[in-house]
Amino acid sequence: MVTQVTWETRARYQTHTWLLFRGNRLSPGTEADGDIVRAVLAGDRERYAKLVERYRDRYARYAARMLGSADAAEDAVQDAFVRAYDQLAQCKDPNKFVGWFFLILRNRCFAERRRSRSKAPLEAADGVAAADRADSNTEAAERRRALQLALLELTPDQREVFVLKHVEGLSYGEIAKQLSTSVPSLKMRMHRAYDKLREQLREHT
Repeated sequence: MVTQVTWETRARYQTHTWLLFRGNRLSPGTEADGDIVRAVLAGDRERYAKLVERYRDRYARYAARMLGSADAAEDAVQDAFVRAYDQLAQCKDPNKFVGWFFLILRNRCFAERRRSRSKAPLEAADGVAAADRADSNTEAAERRRALQLALLELTPDQREVFVLKHVEGLSYGEIAKQLSTSVPSLKMRMHRAYDKLREQLREHT
């Protein structure tokens, strides 16, 4: 029988997740996702932190490109992890936790985009650029900023396939499986995204 998540446990987990996002990292190890999920459902809830550590940075990149804001991305990913924790018993195949979690985060990002359409694209692009300081080259930083501005002009569906293909490095087959769609449909979205990006980037250069 699956143990229900109590409010006390949830509060303790939220604090633990917040600490992870602030830099107090744990070793994610090599334990399979399915084993961790089953352990959490059996009562070893602290093990969930391994999944947070394992996938936090990867999906923070996805969320940042989808939302155009590093701060909004951090909030979205943390919220998605908390929702996934609360609903973990609904994960039908523990071995496919990451795909199930991605759908929670994806829905959260799409909902956030609908709520924040009034936010200035320039402000959003500057937020992502400010968070990405690994490359101090000014020209490279300007290219990233221009690309982020252009990405924000795409539809959410177009932006998503571009990010998954070119930021996450997934194949069309992997994206199709993740989004439950067809490869031809994805290629059509990408073609339209390329056309719009070329148009937008010409305007920014």
